[in-house]
Amino acid sequence: MTQDLDADAIRKIETAVDEGFDAQIGFLADFVRIPSLRFQEGPAQDFIAAALRKRGYAVDDWRIALEDLEHLPGFGPIHGDFSRARSVVGSHNPSEVKGRSLILQGHLDVVPAGPADMWSDPPFSGTVRDGWMYGRGAGDMKAGTVAALFALDALRKAGFEPAAPLHFQSVIEEESTGLGALSTLQRGYRADVAVIPEPSAFHINRAQIGVLWFRLHVRGRPVHVAVAGNGSNAIMAGYDVLSALKALEAEWNARAADDPVYGDVPHPLNLNAGKIAGGDWASSVPAWCDIDCRMGVLPGQDLKAAKAEIEACVSAASRDHPFLSNNPPEVIWNGFQAEGYVLGEDADPALDVMQSAYETVFGTTERMRENKMTALTDTRFYGLYYDVPAFCIGPHAENVHGFDERVELESVRKLTKVLAIFVARWCGLNRVSD
Repeated sequence: MTQDLDADAIRKIETAVDEGFDAQIGFLADFVRIPSLRFQEGPAQDFIAAALRKRGYAVDDWRIALEDLEHLPGFGPIHGDFSRARSVVGSHNPSEVKGRSLILQGHLDVVPAGPADMWSDPPFSGTVRDGWMYGRGAGDMKAGTVAALFALDALRKAGFEPAAPLHFQSVIEEESTGLGALSTLQRGYRADVAVIPEPSAFHINRAQIGVLWFRLHVRGRPVHVAVAGNGSNAIMAGYDVLSALKALEAEWNARAADDPVYGDVPHPLNLNAGKIAGGDWASSVPAWCDIDCRMGVLPGQDLKAAKAEIEACVSAASRDHPFLSNNPPEVIWNGFQAEGYVLGEDADPALDVMQSAYETVFGTTERMRENKMTALTDTRFYGLYYDVPAFCIGPHAENVHGFDERVELESVRKLTKVLAIFVARWCGLNRVSD
């Protein structure tokens, strides 16, 4: 059952958030200053693990072994050095169990910042200006992770502890495969609900698409540009394949108009050619080209069938091509092999408690808005495969994955209060001594 909170308890919790907010922003800035790019997340995990130990949580810090995950649903292949990859979980076990258990999860991996001179401030500066914090990862999603940690701090400062088991999870690979989240589930962590404070401007993501990552691997024969007709321009050929894949994208979106979940969402499925590398010399016809691509899929869409369609599209585009007919490109599946996820009715009890926390903090009876994402989050692992209802709610962030990424600090303050009150009502509270 949901624990009622009297006005005095609410006042103490909100006051504790306000009194600790300067320290929270300082902690967030320090976190943002750690460039936790893919395969370089170790220092950031050290930072969170140390913070959890300092607070007295039982910390589980382990290296992720791919062989433990390869057989599990949702697994995506890794291309790169994964030998130092770790997950960190801080667990709270109450003196007396009264309420329902909870996972609070945040990812600390960030996407590349791009050229630093295209940012107004250095991308890992954690600069605060006009009520916003700037920096890669400030919005996606270090602010939400820190809000969850300091929400728990506020409960303790107000004289309480969660009256149910609680697992604070710090994961990696959310931006690439989701294997950090999957590793926590493989390790055995479960709860009655999982909440992930991804940036959402306090909207609830009722549904999310799936995503496939693949690489177009084009190879040919190098020649001097003076005899270009005798060689093969792999870069230009790669663009011809992309044109065919754009036609497939249009076909999939036409089908999506009849989808029971995404039928009312314009163009929910997007093909993105996100990275290209090819050639060796301006005066040599390029004989090789790699194009890293991302394609969205609908919830319930069979991934094997979707992959077969993509491969067939590439094959058809190559069949009558003057170069590709003799040098068919290879489709290499890497990274996300992710199904879509639609939040079920089993999440409604937790959403009701979150709504009550939202109303308390914002002083409103309006319902939180819901949306259908054309991106994806880690919630799919918990909800699709392990019967743990999972949803996201987070602060207001802008320019996520772009230049001058930033998060609105007042929304971070309000999120911290919402999460603290949600924990209090969902898990229940025990009084603790100072």
